[in-house]
Amino acid sequence: MRFESPADSQVEVWAGVECTVNRVGERYFDQFERSGHAGRLSDLDLLAELGVSAVRYPVLWERTAPDGPASIDWAWADARLGRLRELGVRSIVGLLHHGSGPRDTSLIDPAFPEKFAAYARLVAGRFPWVNDWTPINEPLTTARFSGLYGHWYPHGRDDETFARVLLNQCRAIVLAMRAVREINPRARLIQTEDLGKTYSTRRLKYQAKFENDRRWLTFDLLCGRVTPEHPLWKYLHLGVGEAELWWHVEHHCPPDVIGSNHYLTSERFLDERLARYPPHTHGGNLWHAYADVEAVRVCAEGTAGPRALLREAWERYQLPLAVTEAHLGCTREEQVRWLKEVWDAAVGLRREEGADVRAVTAWSALGAFDWDSLMTCDAGHYEPGLFDLRAPAPRPTALARAVRDLARTGDCLHPVLDSPGWWRRLGRLQYRPVSHKGIHDGGAPHASQGVNMRGETLRPILITGATGTLGRAFARVCERRGLAYQLLTRQELDIADAAGVEIALADYEPWAIINAAGYVRVDDAERDRDRCFRENTTGPATLAAACTRRGVALVTFSSDLVFDGAQQPSPYVERDAPVPLNVYGESKAEAERRVLELHPPALVIRTSAFFGPWDECNFVIAALRALASGSGEFRAADDMVISPTYVPDLVNASLDLLIDGERGVWHLANQGAVTWFELACAAAQAAGLDAEGVVPASMVSFALPAARPAYAALASERGQLLPPLSDALGRFARDCEMSWAPAQEESDGELSPRARRAVAGRK
Repeated sequence: MRFESPADSQVEVWAGVECTVNRVGERYFDQFERSGHAGRLSDLDLLAELGVSAVRYPVLWERTAPDGPASIDWAWADARLGRLRELGVRSIVGLLHHGSGPRDTSLIDPAFPEKFAAYARLVAGRFPWVNDWTPINEPLTTARFSGLYGHWYPHGRDDETFARVLLNQCRAIVLAMRAVREINPRARLIQTEDLGKTYSTRRLKYQAKFENDRRWLTFDLLCGRVTPEHPLWKYLHLGVGEAELWWHVEHHCPPDVIGSNHYLTSERFLDERLARYPPHTHGGNLWHAYADVEAVRVCAEGTAGPRALLREAWERYQLPLAVTEAHLGCTREEQVRWLKEVWDAAVGLRREEGADVRAVTAWSALGAFDWDSLMTCDAGHYEPGLFDLRAPAPRPTALARAVRDLARTGDCLHPVLDSPGWWRRLGRLQYRPVSHKGIHDGGAPHASQGVNMRGETLRPILITGATGTLGRAFARVCERRGLAYQLLTRQELDIADAAGVEIALADYEPWAIINAAGYVRVDDAERDRDRCFRENTTGPATLAAACTRRGVALVTFSSDLVFDGAQQPSPYVERDAPVPLNVYGESKAEAERRVLELHPPALVIRTSAFFGPWDECNFVIAALRALASGSGEFRAADDMVISPTYVPDLVNASLDLLIDGERGVWHLANQGAVTWFELACAAAQAAGLDAEGVVPASMVSFALPAARPAYAALASERGQLLPPLSDALGRFARDCEMSWAPAQEESDGELSPRARRAVAGRK
């Protein structure tokens, strides 16, 4: 059956929403409830506005008929599939997404296939105009996680359960498509699976071959290829009867489109040299113990990559292909780079090699929750996607703009695309490199790529304030994230000198400026007003004017000290009017006004009370050092409320907003409002130190020249991007312990366990 494409010579852009409903024990984890999409019909309009031609969308068994057919409720599905139809967007309907069905069945229930097919018939009858179907997403992956590794229900950990789960799902797909096609003969099967590949040392070649044969099982079963000659016939026969295997040969149901869900971590490397790898990677079989690690982290030549894997699928089946999930849980620029690389691979394979590649699907449109723990717990870990849900309404990211451009023009442009993704840089290697010839595929990384991310051919981010905490932090994070940058001292660029700014912009040709320079001595500003205003107000305004003339993005920083504290107990948000109490606050408030007047696209970030692992001159480290040394009391104000900000969180969030093209005032501070006294106590607790030495004191007792607001807590009405303060303090304690630990350790001359952990954790 031919797949009808409105533009047959073009690769289409599809989108998908992470919709997993998986079961762990007696608990269901529902991505739509976590994301809030369950109650937001308007999300579909956002997807349609991007210009995608189709959306992978669920009418999941567990959600629609949780207690069997008698309890079925169509209201939710009616509204959503109906809305997609009104918007002119095709629905690719999924019925089970890493799930196991309602509680009266399971993936090992002999009646599971028939029960599932009965549900599919009901859905097709309700929506007879839906032509595209993915009844069960990634049967092989689900069988591994549910039947072999024990992560999901029914928590099997053996080959027999794996085989039963896989065969049950594939039989269910065949029966479901038969039922659907009785209602809609035009129905197409778009079958998805992870096409990850395994590599190994020579000794483990047999294990890699087994896993590489296994990765095709979903499609081999549906295509009727699992006969006695198949390399895994005997293996599957251990868990199911021979008659069941022959059933799939006799009732084959080849996909109309083979959907590849490709992830960087899906390509694995097996190595029996356990000492090279951490214990959590160790595993094995009956014959050998070995480490199982991401190939990209150890293979010197890189990985095969999306084009090679798509080519393998095309050569094996000669069926139309689509990338049905393209997603990377990483920093924003890496997400954009990965989507573009997958797109280029699909387009290149179609145009240059004649493979019938139909579409690329931008996955996880609304982001995903707790996939880093395979959704086995509710840890609150969120990965943004095309839209960021940490806002009052879904906020489009740079990915959304990339998808819109791909849908409209077939290409997308962003300065971050000038640099390679982390999987193509030498820093990707976490273990001793292993040469593995044969996996290099044209697009694999070369040793020269990514060595100097400040190469002259790249348009950099210009960072001012090279001697300050923030400037150095931005340089460090840009280096890690593969963002080309140039860090300048005041001698190299005086931001208040208009002529000097023009020269710098002409010389470096940046696509963005991050202004981390400024006057930071709050109390000295009371008697040094002119200099404070020159550096904090005139300088940013000068940059803003120059950026407007040259079309350069600008990020500059403001402070919680633009407020007077009268709003207590409500935290300040972006729309609250500045009312500063001191000269420093006045300079920042005036800078905000002038920058946004001169350069409306500028991003102005208000933040507060820095602490971090890369700067020893901050309040938290001072407190911990005093407590660790036991030298005396540490006094901290208990009558001034602030929102402390962990510098790595601030820098990473600021870069994401810059890359997303955000503008205007944003508040970035870790979630939580505390006094300085409470901050010192919380930091001590996180570091495992006794907080009894922290002594509360009033702000008046410090006799500071500059007045400060008694309440300066920050919140955001635009999006809370930084995690809770407790989370930040925990990471700070792990990253920075040796900065306050006493020089003298255990009497035998060896490091204490705590110090050893600190050394091991340092990079």
